[in-house]
Amino acid sequence: MSHPVVRQLVDLLRRPLRRAAALGRAPGYGARVGEEISRFREEIEIHALPPIFHYWSDRYVRPKLETFGFSNPDGFFQMHIEACCARAGSEGDYRSKRIISLGAGNCDTEVRLARALLDRGRSDFVIECLDLNDAMLDRGRAHATEQGVSAHVMPVRGDFNAWQPDKSYDCIIANHSLHHVLALEHLFSGVADGLAPHGRFVVSDMIGRNGHQRWPEALAIVREFWGEIPPAYRYNRQLRRQDDEFLDWDCSISGFEGIRAQDILPLLVERFSFDIFIGFGNIIDPFVDRGFGPNFSVDSQWDRDFIDRVHARDEAEIAAGHIKPTHMFAVMQTGANDSSHQATSTARAAIRWPD
Repeated sequence: MSHPVVRQLVDLLRRPLRRAAALGRAPGYGARVGEEISRFREEIEIHALPPIFHYWSDRYVRPKLETFGFSNPDGFFQMHIEACCARAGSEGDYRSKRIISLGAGNCDTEVRLARALLDRGRSDFVIECLDLNDAMLDRGRAHATEQGVSAHVMPVRGDFNAWQPDKSYDCIIANHSLHHVLALEHLFSGVADGLAPHGRFVVSDMIGRNGHQRWPEALAIVREFWGEIPPAYRYNRQLRRQDDEFLDWDCSISGFEGIRAQDILPLLVERFSFDIFIGFGNIIDPFVDRGFGPNFSVDSQWDRDFIDRVHARDEAEIAAGHIKPTHMFAVMQTGANDSSHQATSTARAAIRWPD
């Protein structure tokens, strides 16, 4: 379920050592950091997805999200940042509201959020953008200046595996960054320590098997559908190879991609209560993601029908409890309350425990 080196890293980081020292001693950690920095140094569009993904998400995911009051990830973060800021103000605290984004990369989401908040008349906030990659932070700094939000977006260099909050935050956000975190226990303890009493931890992320592999019950269904698609659709655009059989590729063998994805939700449920939990998707992932998704055309009736059928099977299998969701939107707090009980139970039910 995980590479032996990853298990060694996790075992070491669970020991009661100072985090920075533990990371320095962890076998292979420095090499993985180098691979991660090198991979994203030149990657400008880190969240870019093929058109077939947007066909699927607009048709099926968006209506699910709209029942919760937002239509897309930006709307999700904006809605809950504003709610956190409003709660801070209602407590008589009129200082600049403090928000931190963990693993902000190029800060593109954060710049859009800052612009949207300013356009809605809110200017009493600063979004710190924590990331390890200097090249990405430099792009974020330049982008914030171009968009006129540099006073509200603050790139901060740091490794979220060793992060310790030095102040209280009104909102902590993580946009598809947690599946790159090795020291999840440490990071979540920092989040709990750093959240103000009215604050929320607002997350959009992947929560499937480590390395973005499929669990056996989902893999069997993916391979059923794999047999239906033409050979040309089985070309992996990311790895530049023909996969006539679906190979359950482990993305965590280098860098930090999906390194502890399956541990994210169990650890969150253990440490936080949920105001909102939305889980979705699983067997659809290989067909709409960056590897094989570009082989499908939104202009082809057969392609759209195929994606519709995969989605319908996904929904049925998740509803029956046969497979678990691999995507989530979640809003959490450190203290339990009545309104969070149902969402916490839903989150707990979405966990796929290892065999």
